[in-house]
Amino acid sequence: MRKKAEILEIMRIFQQENPNPQCELNFHNPYTLLVAVVLSAQSTDKGVNKATEKLFQVADTPQKMLSLGEEKLKGYIKTIGLFNNKAKNIMALSRQLVDDYNGEVPADRDVLTTLAGVGRKTANVVMNVWHNQPTLAVDTHVMRIAHRLDFSRSKTPLEVEKDLMAVLPPELVKNTNHWLVLFGRYVCKAQKPLCDKCPISEYCHCKDKKTS
Repeated sequence: MRKKAEILEIMRIFQQENPNPQCELNFHNPYTLLVAVVLSAQSTDKGVNKATEKLFQVADTPQKMLSLGEEKLKGYIKTIGLFNNKAKNIMALSRQLVDDYNGEVPADRDVLTTLAGVGRKTANVVMNVWHNQPTLAVDTHVMRIAHRLDFSRSKTPLEVEKDLMAVLPPELVKNTNHWLVLFGRYVCKAQKPLCDKCPISEYCHCKDKKTS
């Protein structure tokens, strides 16, 4: 595993390159963020945004979602992978929010993970993006980049999260998910990494690294 000082240096470079990275999902309140993140599992943000553009015009609160109903919800999100199961979870979590939390999205990660279809990654995103907390969501991009840059050799998202949290100060944790996701999405792509555009090329020791 890479030394802490090098990990911090790489993250500082990401910070210089993009001091205020943003979540690419569209949302306008904590509920629409929660729904968007649930929908984004194994799907692209672009695809989710296309579906939610019209969905959130008619259902941007749990009460409105329950009124919409599961079948109509499916009509809005049918272009998204696993939409049947996601629709079921969205209706169930909306019912939980109305029945148990007065329609409000709890500002507590542990409580969030008790909602239908909400795991630690989703809860971390909501706490980070909406509540500005130093939580770290480990998705497929973060997992791949963390391994590729030797930030962690752990095999599970939780263990990778723990490895990164152990070395990063809170002010860097806050944006780490965004930095690694955007880096993996636009520069260090899984199929064809754009090494000539990489801001941390000097720290990369990958076998498939392309040199000019």
